Order: sequence, then C-alpha cells, then structure tokens
Amino acid sequence: MKLSKRMDTLGTSITLKAAHKARVLIAEGKDVMNLTVGEPDFPTPKNIQTAAISAIETGKASYYTATPGIPQLRQAIENRLKLIYGLDMKDENIVVTDGAKFALYTLFQVIIDPEDEVLIPVPYWVSYSEQVKVAGGVPVFVQPSTEDLKVTVDDLEAMRSNKTVAVIINSPSNPSGAVYSYEELKAIGEWAVEKNVLIISDDIYGRLVYNGNNFTPIATISDEIYKNTVIINGVSKAYSMTGWRIGFAAGNKEIIQQMIKLCSQSTSNPTAVSQFAAVEAFNGSQDCVEVMRQAYEDRLNEIFPIVKEIPGFKLQKPHGAFYLFPDISEALEKTGMQNATEFVDKLLSEELVAIVTGAGFGMDKHVRLSYATDIETLKTACKRMTDFIQRHSKSK
Repeated sequence: MKLSKRMDTLGTSITLKAAHKARVLIAEGKDVMNLTVGEPDFPTPKNIQTAAISAIETGKASYYTATPGIPQLRQAIENRLKLIYGLDMKDENIVVTDGAKFALYTLFQVIIDPEDEVLIPVPYWVSYSEQVKVAGGVPVFVQPSTEDLKVTVDDLEAMRSNKTVAVIINSPSNPSGAVYSYEELKAIGEWAVEKNVLIISDDIYGRLVYNGNNFTPIATISDEIYKNTVIINGVSKAYSMTGWRIGFAAGNKEIIQQMIKLCSQSTSNPTAVSQFAAVEAFNGSQDCVEVMRQAYEDRLNEIFPIVKEIPGFKLQKPHGAFYLFPDISEALEKTGMQNATEFVDKLLSEELVAIVTGAGFGMDKHVRLSYATDIETLKTACKRMTDFIQRHSKSK
C-alpha cells in the first residue's frame, strides 16, 4: 500500500510515546511514578464543568458552529487579550482551533512554502519541528548561547538565511521553564521586524510563572512587533482543560483568515460543548488559575533542591511552566550510559519512574520531568532516580 513520502520524515511525539509506555505499565498494576505528560493534575474547575453541562442540556452544543469559533468565545478571547495583553483585537483577528497544537499546525500550513525555513530555539517543544516538516518547510535549530537556555539576537541572526520566514518564541518554555525578560524580547522583536521574520509567540504557559517573575507577551512591546506577531494560546494549561481541546491564534488578519479557510476544509469547527466551557473559563472567576499556579510554585520550590541533589543532575531553577529540564551528562558518565534515551528507558524498566528523554527537545543529554503531580510522587521518583544512578555507578 502506498504511503506519502512526507510520513517518512515525521516522528512520533516523544512525550506522548513516553506517557503511553507509563500508562501501559500502570494498567498492568505497576507502581509507576509518571512524570511525563505536560498536563495539570487538577480536575477542570467546577464552574467550567457546569457551563458545559448547561450547553448540552439546553441543546446549544448539539450543532455545527462557525468555523472560527462561536461569537461568545471569540468575544471572551478579545476581552482576555485586552485585559492581560492590552491589545484591541476583533473577530477577524482570531480563530479558535482544536487545541493550541492545531493552531500551530494550521499556521505552519498557511505561511510555509516548500524549503521555507523556520528558526526554532533549542530546547524546543517536540511538535514544532515535525509540524514545520509536514508543511514542507525546514526546521532550523538555534542553539542557545546562554546558560539559562535562552537564545539571543546574535544566535538567531547566525542561523537566519534568505529562506527564513518565521521564528518561534515559547516563553515560558516547554521544556526548560525559562522566561524571557522584556529586554530580551524587545531585542528579538525588533530584530524580527527589521529582518521581516514573522514571530510565532507560543504563550500557552503565560499564566504559570513563579516566585515574582513576570510573563511579558512579545506582542505588547510595540505596534511594529504586534503587527509582526501571531499569538498562540488556549485553555489547556491555565484552566486544566487539556482534554477539552480548545486553543486559538490571534494576529494579522490576512494570516488568520487563511487559517479559517483551512479549518473550514479540515475540522469544520472546534467541538461545540468545549467552546461553551471555554467561554466560562475566560469570563468566569479566575481564582482557580491562581490556586493552581500557587500549587505549582509550591511544588517547584519544594522539589527543585531535591532534584538538584540527584547524583549527576545539573539544572537552573525555572521561572515558569511546570517542568524541570536537568542536564544529566555527569549521571550518564557515572553510569556508562550513552544518552538520555537509554537512561529513561532503563529507569522506567528498573525503577518504574517515567520521564522524557531530552532527545525529542533537541538536547540528548537532558531529561524532562513534569512537576504537575503531587509532591509525594515527586519525592518518591527522586529517591528512585538516586538509587538507580548509584546502583549503576557501582556496577560500572
């Protein structure tokens, strides 16, 4: 049976693959410490659940909706962008999608022609590069020159070519948790405007920042940068709604309208009941966001020094998202293992601790741990990782 050649270069999501392995073992009754998927461990807030049930019971969720999203949701997004970003956007600047992931997929399909290049700072979320390739483009990986795993204008300019059409900025970052400062983003934004490089601003973790650090949306820095930016966001992380699959893109009218056209021929519209739930998420009480954010901050502050003491682990304290991304080079040397992939595979099989190899994020001497789980699970996982490294170091 013939398959398209594009599938030959497409990899499976390494985070979802790791999560699947963990869930198979859990289903077998194994005591797995699962630190893989970037998913809040809180239930969707009750007011959001109630809004969804009401939409079902009143019949509002029974039918197709407008492709770019129901008017109530687009208005709620406009209000939220005005409140948090200070931006005045209209319906024509917003498209609601089946998760922020599909917003990115659709955007790449709209802006990329064959051999166009997209600059992707390392480490990067696993799907950026694969989605660029599916669109016919070329992912160009930009290595950071700073210890905090953030790229500079010089790093970006060194990798730019006459085929560069866009750069992805993910702050706070998945997987590193790094948060770019206003000054850092201003420099990148002005460079992108000067070089005519579209900024794709993945802001999905924007409301999850800790310990007095601030999230700066790059689109708010100047009118010129705003006009050169497409914002990607959604409800999954801040509102614990990963399963509801609602994201959005906001920005240049011409780009957004082409995205709507593509959505009309692919998904038709996002799930109706999820859209009504998302309206309540944006318009309802925001207390739940702060409760969850504070819980993540508390976990980070408690677990970070413990992870830092794991033999051979080196890391800086992240400022946002809910991941730790330690460099395990010394642990690999201690144990005689070749890379992070070998490390995580053996860790899962021997100690039943599920984490994600950094290879899928562009750094094969790192691992990603999610602290979106209870503190006892995190502590147990750290103890097992320490035992694992010490045992292999002795047997080496």
